[in-house]
Amino acid sequence: MNLHEYQGKQILESFGVRIQRGLVAHNAKEAVDAAKQLTQETGTSWHVIKAQVHAGGRGKGGGVKLAKNLKEVEEIAGQIIGMNLVTPQTSAEGKKVHQVLIAEDVYYPGPSETSEFYMSVLLNRATARVMIMYSTEGGMDIEEVAEKTPHLIFTEEVDPATGLLPFQARKIAFNLGLSGTAFKEMSKFVTALYKAYEQSDASLFEINPVLKTSDDKIMAVDAKVTLDDNALYRRKSYAEMRDLREENPIEVEARAVGLNYVDLDGNVGCMVNGAGLAMATMDLIKMAGGEPANFLDVGGTADAKRVEEAFRIILKDENVQAILINIFGGIVRCDRVAQGVVDAYKNMGDAIKVPIIVRLQGTNAELAKEILDNSGLAVHSAVQFQEAADKVKEVLA
Repeated sequence: MNLHEYQGKQILESFGVRIQRGLVAHNAKEAVDAAKQLTQETGTSWHVIKAQVHAGGRGKGGGVKLAKNLKEVEEIAGQIIGMNLVTPQTSAEGKKVHQVLIAEDVYYPGPSETSEFYMSVLLNRATARVMIMYSTEGGMDIEEVAEKTPHLIFTEEVDPATGLLPFQARKIAFNLGLSGTAFKEMSKFVTALYKAYEQSDASLFEINPVLKTSDDKIMAVDAKVTLDDNALYRRKSYAEMRDLREENPIEVEARAVGLNYVDLDGNVGCMVNGAGLAMATMDLIKMAGGEPANFLDVGGTADAKRVEEAFRIILKDENVQAILINIFGGIVRCDRVAQGVVDAYKNMGDAIKVPIIVRLQGTNAELAKEILDNSGLAVHSAVQFQEAADKVKEVLA
């Protein structure tokens, strides 16, 4: 589950991470009120207006601007709220901005120069350890840094048995070239950031930039946070942060009826039970010359109602030219699934306008094939994997 910047910062602050302070506004008037309140609380005279959408590169799309007075706050907030923000990480249509974050200006003059760093905390699946990735090249695309100057990216892996050790936090501060007060502040920042990652059940914390201010404070100026969906049952307050407006509407609808669905860009819809079989089915479709339009795991109860819901979800994608149903009948019997497909097809009537290939293997697979073949419906049945692949290729030709 992705969070907005302001929500990620709320979590960071709750674990003792210093952040660039700000307030959320939903219209120009609220933006001005927020700016006045920030000035009273922080003393800032300039304000940064940041579009709150689930996408990076907001500044490049005109979604992050500096306001030097209240009139500019009102004008800029009015321009950004309601706009379709197009960034390198959105589609060509962009994402509609519903709210902005009015943040304090933290690039104030002082006894030393400001510095920007990059830092993220994520799971390294190859080593099964949490990894802190960091660089002196903050405030820019980390992908570009990795491509052009990979020697400027450092990593620190954390043993889950011990957690982040003090020497590791100091090592990170040292590699970033800090000394004195800034060195100590960075060590504290890293320790608090790791604690936030671990205790919030996050899968990603990305801070770009981490700022060393002119008076040697270390703070998170931005925050990209992704939480593990599987842990939300024990993080009720975090679950309430979900902004469904930012998510794919088809995926939201599928989640509401208990289907595990991920929207893709292909032309063949998939309906499968089991994540492993679903991945293999997607490979099968590509080998047959198609492209998977989705990942959809119906789970172990593929009855008529569930199959019908899955059909409706898949057919919301206008790019779907065929549907491949691939079910392994272990716990669920294949003949029941076949009857479910037939019943769902009849219930939906003319709503299904694309060819359907059904491959059922396992308990009562032959009986299931008979049910489909004798149904009188435009359903292509298959028993073997290769047979299903050939039928996909045939209907796409």
